[in-house]
Amino acid sequence: MKDVDEIRHIAAIDLGSNSFHMVVAKVVNQDLQLVSRHKQRVRLATGLDEHKRLDQSAIQRGIECLEMFAERIQGFSPENVRITATHTLRQAKNTAEFIEQARRIIPYPVEVIPGTEEARLIYLGVAHTQPQSKSILVIDIGGGSTELIIGHEFTPELVNSLQIGCVSYTNRFFPDGKITRKRLNQAILAAEQKLESIVRQYRKKGWETAFGSSGTIKAVRDVLAESGHQDSSITPSRLEKLLDKIVDAGSIQDLSLKGLSEERKPVFVAGVAILYAVIKDLKIKEMHFSQGALREGLLYEMEDRLKYADIRLRTAESLALKHQVDIEHARNVKKLAVQFFEQLAPELDIPAKNTELLDLLEWSALLHEVGLSISLQGVHRHSAYILRHTNMPGFNTEQQELLSTLVRFHRKALKLNEMPELTLYKRKHVIEIIRILRLAVVLNGQRSDDPLPALKLTVNDHDNWTLNSKEKDWLENNKLLHTDLETEQQYWQSAGWSLHYT
Repeated sequence: MKDVDEIRHIAAIDLGSNSFHMVVAKVVNQDLQLVSRHKQRVRLATGLDEHKRLDQSAIQRGIECLEMFAERIQGFSPENVRITATHTLRQAKNTAEFIEQARRIIPYPVEVIPGTEEARLIYLGVAHTQPQSKSILVIDIGGGSTELIIGHEFTPELVNSLQIGCVSYTNRFFPDGKITRKRLNQAILAAEQKLESIVRQYRKKGWETAFGSSGTIKAVRDVLAESGHQDSSITPSRLEKLLDKIVDAGSIQDLSLKGLSEERKPVFVAGVAILYAVIKDLKIKEMHFSQGALREGLLYEMEDRLKYADIRLRTAESLALKHQVDIEHARNVKKLAVQFFEQLAPELDIPAKNTELLDLLEWSALLHEVGLSISLQGVHRHSAYILRHTNMPGFNTEQQELLSTLVRFHRKALKLNEMPELTLYKRKHVIEIIRILRLAVVLNGQRSDDPLPALKLTVNDHDNWTLNSKEKDWLENNKLLHTDLETEQQYWQSAGWSLHYT
């Protein structure tokens, strides 16, 4: 029995379109205890111009907020901090510029996550902070997107993220702050049009309890509570009365509602319009507010890192099964790739604790042939397309992009000018992983039942790689493999790399 409980501190930061949030917690053995919450209105989405570029003032507001957050988590180890960016940084064409500036302020990776991954994490945050129900519906209205999830216990089953947000709808329908019934109805109708494609599916699946999370729904709950509704639940009739009060105000500036903060007021009207559309179309009779949201979802997932890894492993295995991948061959490729990675990691300056790159190498080996379900011709491009555009729970946008890149370059010509710019991974490490994967694929190209001889891969000056075996005649006995290695050697030469084999 331990005399002192093992304690570690963890933090989750959510870079939203309207506000940045940080939650800090401590994990005492298996118990997660929230220590503090921090929120700053940044209004990032208002800085997005018609060309989808963030202006410098919006970037600066975000950086100043991160400076404050950085003070609170100074000294936290990298594995105990997760920073995720959502809709606005998904949309912005100069996101890399923001991340580069953020990196100088807060020394932890910023993950831009897809909308469906945002929705999954929101559900996780709500599910962990509410009494268990047989099934729950979770709605989260953010500055740039709205997430809708139905799940059972801790498992999301129906997940969607729509481009409906209180900041974007404020700019679109109430740009001068004037409120009319016509404008309000236009905002509601626009939200309903976005919801139209998924409403039937959600109604059919059904749920036991509906929860709303984050700022818009919290603000509505607070206003209703101040209006004399003791249970402060959100119902269609209460929202309709609230909409009448909003119209009576005539303008956002003159909107005066008990419980509504000055910070929330600029985007409140659009948020209520979106919420009304959701409640009306999904026929929600009653909605309750949940304190849990995206950042809490991140915390609970961080509480057990193995669980996070398991989610991505399940995702990869499910994709392999769906696309009828030759699992035995994929595992042989993965086994050899891992062997080469472990041999080379010290020579390639890859940090010993960086299991992330090894994980991504393993998943790329498992999934490099998903494109065969489309065609053998151009399989590497087909595989890359599938991995770039498929919903992959557990993976952030850049991890998914990197997986797509690895399988894109696992064979054929090395057109490295087509490699995307990444912020979480160094280009030199990505290239090294590509080389390892290519060699593992080539060496298993015959799909033979006969095991390969013991192979040793060494590196000199990064660009000079040598593959050798103690079995001197291993290539003489396999002329097809020898030919494949000669072809691979030519591809490497065209990229300015050097490959030798003995």
